[in-house]
Amino acid sequence: METTARQATARHYLMCPPTHFDVTYSINPWMDPGKPTDQSIAMDQWQRIHDQLIDLGHTVDVIPPLEGLPDMVFAANGATVYGDRALVARFRFPERDAESAGYLDWFAAKGLKVRQAALENEGEGDYLAAGPWILAGNGFRTDRRSHVETEEYFGRPVIGLTLVNDKFYHLDTALSALDDRTIMYYPAAFTPGSQGILRELFPDAIIADHDDAEAFGLNAVSDGKHVLMPEGAANLVAQLRAAGFESFGMDVSELLRAGGGVKCCILELHNQV
Repeated sequence: METTARQATARHYLMCPPTHFDVTYSINPWMDPGKPTDQSIAMDQWQRIHDQLIDLGHTVDVIPPLEGLPDMVFAANGATVYGDRALVARFRFPERDAESAGYLDWFAAKGLKVRQAALENEGEGDYLAAGPWILAGNGFRTDRRSHVETEEYFGRPVIGLTLVNDKFYHLDTALSALDDRTIMYYPAAFTPGSQGILRELFPDAIIADHDDAEAFGLNAVSDGKHVLMPEGAANLVAQLRAAGFESFGMDVSELLRAGGGVKCCILELHNQV
C-alpha cells in the first residue's frame, strides 16, 4: 500500500517555562504531592520540546511564568486562539485560577481581542482544531455549555465529545489532530455516542490502544507531517510511520508527574504568522 505524502505547515505556538514546576496539590489522578519532583529535569524536558519545534521551523513565543502557579507550564490550557481573538480559560479548580490573568494580560498586550470564558473552559486542553471543526471535550474540566460560547466567539462549528475516564481528563490526553483530515484517539476514553461521532467524521483515524493512552502518547502536537509525542507509545509510532507521518519521541517523565505531556505544554496560535 502506498504511503500518503504528508505536508508540514509552519505553525505559531505559545509556551511557558516550568520555572515554578512542582506537584503541591492533586487535581488529576497523575498528581501525587507525596512524591518528589525535580524542577531542573522538568526544565530540560520542556526545553527539548521547545527546541525541537524551533528546529522544525515553527515560531514559538514564551509567556512569563507566574510565581506560585506550578501548572502554568501547561500553556495549552490557558486559552483558545484563532486569528485576532483569544478566549482565555476559566479553570475548574481554584489552584489554577490565577493563571487566567497572566494570559489575559499577555494577549491584550499583543493587540488581540481577548476575553475570559464565562463558564468553565480549559482552553486547548479541551478544544482542538480538526479541519473545519473545533472538537470540544467535556466531562471533567470544561463545561459542555461553554461549547456554545466558543462556537459563537470564533464563528467555527464546535463538535462536542464527552470524556468518561478521569485519567484522560482533557480532550488532548485522549485525542490528537494530525492534519485537517486525520486524528488519532483512544476510543475507551469517550462515551459510546462520542465514539460514534468520531467514527463518522474520521473513518480513517489512527486508533490508540490502552498502552498508548497510558503512555500519554495522544498528548501530541502535529504540523501535518511531524508529530511530537511522549515516548513509549510504540503502537502509535508504527501506525504513524505507516500513514506517512514522522514521529519524535519526547521524554516527559517529570512533567507527567503533574499529568502533562507534550501537547499540554503547547498552545497553538491558529492563523497567526
